[in-house]
Amino acid sequence: MYTSKIIGLGHFVPDNIVTNDDLSKLMDTNDEWIQERTGIKERRWIKEGSGETSSSMGAKAAKIAIERSGLTKDDIDFIVFATLSPDMYFPGCGVQVQDLLDMPTIGALDVRNQCSGFIYALSVADQFIKTGMYKNILVIGSEYHSGGLDISTRGRGVSVIFGDGAGAAILSRSEDATKGILSTHLHSEGKHARELVVEGPSIARWVPEYKNNPDDLSYYPYMNGTFVFKNAVVRFSEVIMEGLQANNLGVEDLDMFIPHQANLRISQFVQRKFKLRDDQVFNNIQKYGNTTAASIIIALTEAWEQKKIKDGDLVVLAAFGSGFTWGSVIIRW
Repeated sequence: MYTSKIIGLGHFVPDNIVTNDDLSKLMDTNDEWIQERTGIKERRWIKEGSGETSSSMGAKAAKIAIERSGLTKDDIDFIVFATLSPDMYFPGCGVQVQDLLDMPTIGALDVRNQCSGFIYALSVADQFIKTGMYKNILVIGSEYHSGGLDISTRGRGVSVIFGDGAGAAILSRSEDATKGILSTHLHSEGKHARELVVEGPSIARWVPEYKNNPDDLSYYPYMNGTFVFKNAVVRFSEVIMEGLQANNLGVEDLDMFIPHQANLRISQFVQRKFKLRDDQVFNNIQKYGNTTAASIIIALTEAWEQKKIKDGDLVVLAAFGSGFTWGSVIIRW
């Protein structure tokens, strides 16, 4: 049986930096209020009219990952693209990346698991490789949030959190069973779906309804923040332990924990619970905000670029978010 190994990483974020002070000019908020609740200092937002999209950012991150892997675009057998903010209602971003990178007519799959999107995408790619179906898979997480936020005092509880960006990884077949992805663990609990949701546009709630009803705000993200936080800290802990125990490992074996960058307070809670040192946890939400499906892969790329991950390290990725969905990935680097 094959194992899968990450052999290339890349990320891309827009140049446009939006600070908390910038947001205070658009809504009733301030830097202290945002940092106290989220840990975020700034985020990247696509500039209106730039033409940047989730697929174009994903393609740029993918180019970097492919180059670093030592492969070419023609060596890639399959694409898995995770996003909640596709360029179009359909088709998905995966096929657009295939076109943008002028790749062969390989398959492309889109994953819609929001904050857990990259974890799910990595798990799907891992299974394809372990079964022998594909050798090299491009996995992307990319989000264009800023175009769909309620950037006003009314929407500040959500809009201050999110940022735009993309990351990509090349997952490749390996015959070394001691390294690579050891296991992945996925969960969902749909009864809480409406606690973190965008209800429309959708087939049930289509665009003309909004044009005729200016008071309908269902196309803006809604989040029951306190409820999400309480569930997140529990599920994070559960799924981390599930992954470690499945591989006969303990918290003491962990070298680097990279959580989904949802809220710095969640990451800090989990860090304290597991008694992890600061150098065992990587956070960059301070710079980028919550980039949903892109957050873990951007953080993983930066941690690797900063040499915080070395050969043989045990790396744990974990996410929790809308759905509710959550999951973890256990990697021996």
